[in-house]
Amino acid sequence: MSRLLEGGTHLTNRRPDVIVYRAETIDLTPTRPEHVLLVVEVVSPGSETTDRIVKVDQYAKASIPFYWRIEQAATGVPIIYTYVLDPATNAYRDGEMFTGVIKTAAPFSVTVDLGAT
Repeated sequence: MSRLLEGGTHLTNRRPDVIVYRAETIDLTPTRPEHVLLVVEVVSPGSETTDRIVKVDQYAKASIPFYWRIEQAATGVPIIYTYVLDPATNAYRDGEMFTGVIKTAAPFSVTVDLGAT
């Protein structure tokens, strides 16, 4: 997903750390925003503003239904912030926040132990 198209505008060079595609679109090319169900970004030093503000806005405008951001707390434990697209405003609203274990049903059922090695 190096290039997502958004209403004629290119989201150039956006390469999320994790992309979950809709199963029925996995073989379609080029990849378009409507093929993507979830994007996940891992915040690292130097990418804080881009991952927390810029990408959130761009992915919402591209109508990607779910955005997750992973950060490392001062304690060293990963924190996952989840966001769900509000189609009425085309902006994300806060979802759940997870530490330790992620257990969610949306956008699909998943349980991940963040402390597992």
